[in-house]
Amino acid sequence: MGPDDIVEILLVEDNPDDLELTLSTFREHHLVNRIQVARDGAEALEFLFCTGDFAGRDPHSGPRLVLLDLKLPKVDGQEVLRQVKTDPRTRAIPVVVLTSSREERDLLESYQLGVNSYLVKPVGFENFSEVVQRLGHYWLLLNKTPAI
Repeated sequence: MGPDDIVEILLVEDNPDDLELTLSTFREHHLVNRIQVARDGAEALEFLFCTGDFAGRDPHSGPRLVLLDLKLPKVDGQEVLRQVKTDPRTRAIPVVVLTSSREERDLLESYQLGVNSYLVKPVGFENFSEVVQRLGHYWLLLNKTPAI
């Protein structure tokens, strides 16, 4: 498995506009080579735990970072976070919640479950793009994580 095989980001997002804006920002700023998209929590869990459609995936091929929306179909983001942070195979993967929720209980529960960062999606293209760019720069270029 070479460096080109590693999924750098698992982007868990069901809003097509936010998804496209996030992907285009990462492409524009050359922050990431490989992004896997999951459009609901169930698909994210299958990818992370190599089950279902991803049963043949090498668990050592990433992701290096999970960008997680909270309001998701099938399995919500809090449950995805709970499973990632309680399983020894995935708990070291940084998880950043990127959500429109400003609810204090969502923020508190996310940190209780072990989220690495909680960001509220800003309104407007420029602000959203800047947050995504800074997020990618920090978590993929500056932050150091153990080999998983």
